[in-house]
Amino acid sequence: MQKIALTGIKPSGTPHIGNLMGAIKPALELTKQYRSLYFIADYHALTSVRDKALMQSQIYEVAATWLAAGLDPEESIFYRQSDVPEVFELTWILACMAPKGLLNRAHSYKDSVAKNLEAQRDPDFGINMGLYNYPVLMAADIILYGAHLVPVGQDQKQHIEIARDLAQAFNQQYGEILVVPEPVINESVKTIPGTDGRKMSKSYNNVLPLYVPSKKLRQAVMQIVTDSKGIEESKDPETCNLFQIFKLFAKPERLEEVKLAYQSGGLGYGTLKQELFDLVDLFVSPGRAVYDQYIKDPDRIDHILKLGAHKARAIAHHNLAAVRQAIGMAR
Repeated sequence: MQKIALTGIKPSGTPHIGNLMGAIKPALELTKQYRSLYFIADYHALTSVRDKALMQSQIYEVAATWLAAGLDPEESIFYRQSDVPEVFELTWILACMAPKGLLNRAHSYKDSVAKNLEAQRDPDFGINMGLYNYPVLMAADIILYGAHLVPVGQDQKQHIEIARDLAQAFNQQYGEILVVPEPVINESVKTIPGTDGRKMSKSYNNVLPLYVPSKKLRQAVMQIVTDSKGIEESKDPETCNLFQIFKLFAKPERLEEVKLAYQSGGLGYGTLKQELFDLVDLFVSPGRAVYDQYIKDPDRIDHILKLGAHKARAIAHHNLAAVRQAIGMAR
């Protein structure tokens, strides 16, 4: 039986280069070896997105992005999380297996608590149960389909570890029913740096937006933060945020040339930013044209996602039936 690879992306903000390089491209590569499922994690977005129109537009943006990046809905399964209600039943079942201490250690919750303590607020100020239970829903997303592999960034690895813990806890209690997933991390990209040196993230407002007009992309590239060293001064490529982004797109021989020019002096940041823009713009331009076609035709996107949900629910129904049978709730 062919193994299953599954991944998804939360529709919360305009997709960016970090999504493409750190999640989408590695996930699409797995279609060469595995049966692949891709989902739009719209219920995950509900922890922070409360505007109906914004939610809908971001769902379409994410869908168009995956399709423009090369996802073929004929060869894989592409669906909306909210179109598969079985995932929420499994979420409750897994929640009954989840120690509170395990969820207390989840990075997203711990980070929110730490920020509250730093601001001298109540530790749980502004934290909803959706954020707290986020790892359980993510575990259900994965386990429901019997996913063997989940491509994630380094920062998401803990969520897969929690999914593994919950699957193993269930199996220990009821027998070998659930597949224990494995994370797949592309070591060459890991966490994609943003324009300010931190992880590229919509929440940090430091992204290079994907499939936007060239003018808007260039503006973002020109805002990449650098130090104040002049053109003739020697620069350290290993500590330069601009260089770390540049090496994701440059050919190896050009990368070596830039590294030498950095160390010897004579290369200005403005010149390298323009070269980086040219590389990124060339890289995204084919997908940009496809993206524009899809984003102008939301009915076409809805049709693709509904067909995918029908396929996904067939898998979900089968696997959930085995879980119900194991816990004594077979129908």
